[in-house]
Amino acid sequence: MADDPKVRLKTVTRTQGANRALKDGSVQPRRATFEFEEVPVLVHAFRRMVRQLEFDVCEMALTTYLCAKAYGVRMTALPVFLVRGFHHGAVVRRPDGPVREPADLAGTRVGVNRGYTVTTGVWARAILAEEHGVDLERITWVVSDDDHVEAYRPPGNVERMEPGRALDELLDAGALSAVVGVTAHPPATESLVPEPEEAGFRALAQRGFYPINHTIVVRDELLDEDPGLGADLFEAFAEAKQRYVEQLRRSPEQGASVNGTSEGDGRSEGAAGQDFMYRRVMEITGGDPLPYGIEPNAAMIEKLLDHALRQHILTERPSVDALFAPATRTLAG
Repeated sequence: MADDPKVRLKTVTRTQGANRALKDGSVQPRRATFEFEEVPVLVHAFRRMVRQLEFDVCEMALTTYLCAKAYGVRMTALPVFLVRGFHHGAVVRRPDGPVREPADLAGTRVGVNRGYTVTTGVWARAILAEEHGVDLERITWVVSDDDHVEAYRPPGNVERMEPGRALDELLDAGALSAVVGVTAHPPATESLVPEPEEAGFRALAQRGFYPINHTIVVRDELLDEDPGLGADLFEAFAEAKQRYVEQLRRSPEQGASVNGTSEGDGRSEGAAGQDFMYRRVMEITGGDPLPYGIEPNAAMIEKLLDHALRQHILTERPSVDALFAPATRTLAG
C-alpha cells in the first residue's frame, strides 16, 4: 500500500458544508482517492462499520466510536470533527404531562431514540446532570433499539422497549415521562429545557460547552500499512472544512432553527440550520466553529469521556491521544 499513491478508499460521509469540497472532488488527498458510497440513513453506516468494518473510511458518531474502540474494533479516528451541536432541546415532554422541569424525571421512565450509547443521548443526559442536577441513576431509560456495538451491555437501569410499540405512542399514553433524541413538535411535544437554542449558546459562551457529535474513522489495516495515510486524509478534510468556514464568513446570515438531533438519522435541521448555528458559534467565540485536531478539542473529548464513564458506556478511561491515528496527533486545521 505504501507504494500506491492513489489507493482507493470506500468512504461514507454525509454531504454537508464541511466536506462538500471532498464530495465534489475539488479537494482530494495526495495519496488516496475517495470512492464515496451514499447511505441514506447514516446510522446504518455506523452499524455496518462497527460490526463488519464494511468501509475503509467512515463518518462515525463519537460515542459509538469510543464504545467500539473499547471492544477492540479495528478502526481508529482522525481528529476530524465534522458535526457539532447543542443538545439542550433533545429531551422532549408532553406540555400537559406531569414532568414540568428536569428534576421531575427522578423515578420515572424516559424513552431513548435508538440505543443507549447514541451520542445525542449521552450529551443530553450530561446536560441534565451538569446543568440541572438530575441523578441519572434514578431514571429508567427505555431504548427503542439495540446499540451498534454488539458486545456492549447497558447498565441495569436501561430497558428495551416492547416490540411493536413506538416512543411517541408511549409518551402520549403516559408510559414514558419524556423522550431523548427526538425533535419537539409543538403543540404535541415541547423541549423540557426552556428556550433550548439560546440555552445551548449560553453554555458555549459561559463555559465553552460545545459538544462534538461525529468524527472520521479509518480501518486499522490501512493505517498499519501506510502510517502516513492518516495525516494525508486529515489534511484533505481540513482543507475542505476551511473552504466552508470561509464561505460562512463571506455569505450573508440566514436565520433557521438549529435545535434538534444530529446523529445521522435523517432528522437534522438541514444545511441552513447548520450554517446558522456555526455562524452563531463564530460570533460567540470569534474563531473557527469546526476546529480539527486534538489540542483545540481536548477539553470536550475529556468531558465526553467523563460522561461515558459516568453513564456506564466505558469501564476504563482511554488517553485522548490513544483514540487518534499517531500521524495526526499533533495536527490542527
